[in-house]
Amino acid sequence: MSCCLFEYCRVQELKVVREFLFQSQQNNNSSADKKGENELVWDDSNWGSWDNPEAKEVGSGETTGVEEDTAAVSAPWLQDCVVSLSPCSDLMVVAKGSKAVFLSARWQTDDGGREGMTLAVSWSGTLILTFSPSAFRSSTGRPDWTCIVVGFSSGYVRFYTESGVLLLAQLLNEDPVLRLKCRTYEIPRHPGVTEQHEELSILYPAALVTIDGFSLFQSLRACRNQVARAAAAGSEVVQPPPLAYKKWGLQDMDAIVDHSSVGIMTLCVFDQMRNASILGGFHASVKGSLPAMSQYITVGGGPYTGFYYAIEGSSQPLLSHVALAVASKLTSALFTAASGWLGWKKQNEEEPTQKQKPKVEPATPLAVRFGLPDSRRHGESICLSPCNTLAGVTDDFGRVMLLDVGRGIAIRMWKGYRDAQLGWVQVSEGRGESSPSAPLPRRHAQFLVIYAPRRGILEVWGTQQGPRVGAFTVGKHCRLLYAGYRLMGVNSVTSQGWQLHTQQVCLFDPATGALRTVTVPFHLALSDKKSERAKDLHLLKRLTTLLKNYLESEAQRVLLDIKHPAIKKQALESLLANKNAPVSCLTNITRLLLANPEAVDEALLQLCSSQLKLLQLYTDIQQLHSTVEHSELLFSFLPLPIQTEDAGVEEELARVSLILQRYTELTSGSRPSVSFAQDSPDASLPVRGFLSQMECEGEEIRVVPGFLFWGCLIGESPLQKVCDTLQETGISPQHLLSLLLSVWLHREKEVLKKPKAVRHLHTLLTALSSMKGAVESSWDMQCVSPWWQQVRSACVQSHSAAAALLAAIVAHRAAKDNITSLAETKVTHTHTDSEWEAVSLELEQWAVCVRQLEDVLALQTLLCVAPLKGTPGGATPHCSVKALLEGGRGGIADSVAKWVFRQDLAPERLKDMLQRRGEAQRTEQPSQPVLREKSQEDADFNRAAGEWRFPDSLSPDLLFAHCCWEYVVQWNKYPEVCLVETQLKCTNIFIVCVSSPQVGKAPKDRLCRRDVGMGDGATTSFLGSCVALLQILMEADSGIEEVTPPELCVEEVWGGAEGPASIVELALEQRGIHYPLVQHHCLLATLLHTAMTFNLRVKPLSLFDSKGKSAFFRELVSIQLMPSGDMDPGLVSLRQEFLLTVLTGWVKTQSEAGMAPASTRLDLDSGDETWPSLCLDLGTLLQVNPDILRRHLVCELYNHGLDPRAEQVMLEVEDKDVLGSQLLVLTGQRLSYSLLHTQTQTKPAMELLARLPPTLCTWLKAMDPSELGCLSVPLSQTSRLVSRLIEILPENHGQYSLALHLLEAVEVLQGED
Repeated sequence: MSCCLFEYCRVQELKVVREFLFQSQQNNNSSADKKGENELVWDDSNWGSWDNPEAKEVGSGETTGVEEDTAAVSAPWLQDCVVSLSPCSDLMVVAKGSKAVFLSARWQTDDGGREGMTLAVSWSGTLILTFSPSAFRSSTGRPDWTCIVVGFSSGYVRFYTESGVLLLAQLLNEDPVLRLKCRTYEIPRHPGVTEQHEELSILYPAALVTIDGFSLFQSLRACRNQVARAAAAGSEVVQPPPLAYKKWGLQDMDAIVDHSSVGIMTLCVFDQMRNASILGGFHASVKGSLPAMSQYITVGGGPYTGFYYAIEGSSQPLLSHVALAVASKLTSALFTAASGWLGWKKQNEEEPTQKQKPKVEPATPLAVRFGLPDSRRHGESICLSPCNTLAGVTDDFGRVMLLDVGRGIAIRMWKGYRDAQLGWVQVSEGRGESSPSAPLPRRHAQFLVIYAPRRGILEVWGTQQGPRVGAFTVGKHCRLLYAGYRLMGVNSVTSQGWQLHTQQVCLFDPATGALRTVTVPFHLALSDKKSERAKDLHLLKRLTTLLKNYLESEAQRVLLDIKHPAIKKQALESLLANKNAPVSCLTNITRLLLANPEAVDEALLQLCSSQLKLLQLYTDIQQLHSTVEHSELLFSFLPLPIQTEDAGVEEELARVSLILQRYTELTSGSRPSVSFAQDSPDASLPVRGFLSQMECEGEEIRVVPGFLFWGCLIGESPLQKVCDTLQETGISPQHLLSLLLSVWLHREKEVLKKPKAVRHLHTLLTALSSMKGAVESSWDMQCVSPWWQQVRSACVQSHSAAAALLAAIVAHRAAKDNITSLAETKVTHTHTDSEWEAVSLELEQWAVCVRQLEDVLALQTLLCVAPLKGTPGGATPHCSVKALLEGGRGGIADSVAKWVFRQDLAPERLKDMLQRRGEAQRTEQPSQPVLREKSQEDADFNRAAGEWRFPDSLSPDLLFAHCCWEYVVQWNKYPEVCLVETQLKCTNIFIVCVSSPQVGKAPKDRLCRRDVGMGDGATTSFLGSCVALLQILMEADSGIEEVTPPELCVEEVWGGAEGPASIVELALEQRGIHYPLVQHHCLLATLLHTAMTFNLRVKPLSLFDSKGKSAFFRELVSIQLMPSGDMDPGLVSLRQEFLLTVLTGWVKTQSEAGMAPASTRLDLDSGDETWPSLCLDLGTLLQVNPDILRRHLVCELYNHGLDPRAEQVMLEVEDKDVLGSQLLVLTGQRLSYSLLHTQTQTKPAMELLARLPPTLCTWLKAMDPSELGCLSVPLSQTSRLVSRLIEILPENHGQYSLALHLLEAVEVLQGED
């Protein structure tokens, strides 16, 4: 137990940090490197290596994996940077010049599989940073977040979050910031110690600013919350008010480079009188109350060290500029509001930002009380101890001086430490290390850590006059990081019972990126060099060395020479945990300690006694295991009744053999796995593992794992002898039974491979039941036996379905034999000539348990079927009787529903399986297998749900409902996978609310993913499923009076299920829907689906009036005020335009699908043939004339050359006159394109054009064929169209003659072709 230096963290991406911070220098040096790459230069990379010979650095961490970055970061670049580490070591800040990098902690696993903490870059950027940042945590109970305080050369102090977000900035002085230091709350160790409050101190060249920690913590927390709210709302951050602070002007020193804030101190009466007489002379008066003062220590020059004392209350916090800022904000706000009221300010006018230099308050003068004058010596840094009693100071002479803060004197000095870096380690005395008579509180020891970079050594010194307790050889370019504070935001209330482990001193090595901390045991602070404890620790260290090669006599002698009881116990535990120690040696040493009770205490005596029992048990068990007997001969020593009664077990096993065989096929060897030799049940157990896995409490031995019975179960150890040996050791039969069941249930795969293990289990259960204290002789057979209840509890809780069922079958048979023997004994005393069979509550419990375990095995076999590749759903679930009972009445259906999803089973196939199961049940032939099994999946399902198993728990209604809910849950996890259509086919119980897009057009993929978490394709499919779901709700509501509600029943053996209500029970408790409201939502969903399918520019809510909009997104069971009566004509016009656009889009889709090759056609929803009829139905609901829609559809079909479909729709048009006029224009456009706009005009076409009447010729020239969707239409279709025109137009129509001329022209053109 000596001082050690171990690695606890490693900085990743160190090369990236260096390149970011020194990017400008790299750019400047790149040209020089290119210029001199071919020149002969000296290689001085190893010069000066004689100064520090290569030595292995002390530490527990390995440097494997960082060699590639060592060359890149080995140069002393870190000395030019400012480095700060948070007290919890989870955030590091590295900065240089105007750049800073934040590195956050995270856990990583290396190539060897070991986990460890690393620091990786979490933020980098430009802060215009010139001096040291200081990071501290703020929390009320545990670490919450980290704030980085940054001082600037301009005098500003800014506060940032871990991600580089500015929280607060304030100008405290116009000089550069020199140092930032923080003081946090510490629990007072003694009643008379003054409680120190939190404080942040900022040093300037001639001033010191202090900020109260409580107000700073509250302000930063408020700023952080406000920044988070502003970022979430997308608004601007409100400028927070400035902080209140105290500012002292430090006088009487030539130069100040560092400081320490000691805190509040109170002088004693003698010191008060002494100071008064020195300052005031003989007639000085002394106040009755002792003043409280804040002590500050500065280092620099002239004097070398200065002590300042500021009396509390002499300076009030500077709040004038705070009030000015608040008044300015109020004035600006009132003026802005008034200008808005009076109309002076325009709507889009922005307020001009006025930037003015903040007001800097003057400092309160503070004279130096005294100091340590040394004209030639200049201080460089000061480091205050954790208890605020000592301080270490470095200077330019290479000295390290230890100051007594209370007396103001130097008490020790070290030399030869140029450019030294200091830190402190405080160690508390352990509870078991102090003497029993030592009063509380515990003692604390402080050690000064000095890092000498010139020598590459890290030393640990005891204070005040203690020796050097540790020295480590480290690199020459490391940095010693010492925070000197803990968490901010902690007080005397929140610190009770709260212990947070923080690294006090950390050494950062830039060559490897390792962070190491120093661990110092408390006993190194003891001044007595001849203490027995130090001698015992030396002996313990020597014993540890001896155990590597294990010398029995030497180890025994060293153990007896140790006097301290705690160290002797530790030595004995180390000896027992040694892997090289034989059992005989451990037994001899333990007996030797027991033979000398005066040399050991009571705790060590108890440990020796318990360990001796365990060693004796290990020896006996090992001897029994080494006695190899043939497995077939083991049963010859058993009584005859047990052999004859095995037939009952064999019958039960034959009944479940098929399902056991299938379960074994699915669970053994189906998936590749990794196993280790030491984990094998057949591997020998060393004594070290035996002792570490067993407990001894008084006279009772508790065995933690199950390794004693495995040899008996596989037939390699004598059963009865093992049981007798274990009974002699004092192990209770109940604990032996628990151990046996643990072995059996946890090694299911090995048990299934050894068929004879069932017979051995039956033998062991019978032997354990016959032990004294197992089954009470006075047990009433009409009550439940605690012995057999323990077996049932283990079986029903186990997830090993096959092993639990086998154990239950064997235990059922053993219990039946036990009950029969007890009953015969009682009958013998009363009725000697009666023959009857014992019936008890215990056997009823076993019958129910065995049936439940059979059901669980069948269900687990179904769940073990491997899912399809690429199907989401996670790992194979495991079930047990207890889990199914706690899952409620829907637990079984829920498990099967998960299996249906994992298998991607189509609803039609599941329905077919359930129908075939129902047919088999109606034939009342459960013993015969279900016929027509299409695959192995069907067979597994029939074993689980068929053969009269779960007829009620897996009824079609219940199973379909749970399948629907499972698909909804999985779709919520994987929204891109279209699972909603599948769940719509399973059940019709579900409620959905759809939010409509308000962007005026169908949203793109990016907007869909941002708002609803799905792509545009998945959103379109989801809307279509919503329409189908709402239609199912309306159909179900229409036929609700004709269908009786399903009856929810469970099997008799599962009647004790207690848990949450099933989804069907919850659905039956719901109120009926309001049909008009559902129809109203279905209309909106249809419009949304239509807009997304055809990518239409429309706002769906604009198609409804105010009543319709207010009725949306309400509970579907509520009664809302629905729109009624005639709609506004303008609204009807918008609806009509929308539907006409839909019809146009559908016709375009049909035209494109007809022109595309058959191999490249896409099966899109927009190509569905039901869209025209859907638009007509929507027109009826939206009060749009359906005849207008039909006429538009006919015209669009003709426009795109789909004449056969147009003729079919034309038969349903009522207003033929208007349709004829519209088609006449379309015919003219086709003829105009054929005669006037084709590139290859034929001579017959030109002659026909000359023979046409002037009126017709002029009319054709006025037509615009560019409006046609399909230009190349056969003349036969155009001729048929003109013929249809003449049929539908009356003779008295104004354009009838024009139609006749068109018919003549088309016929001439057709004849010429």
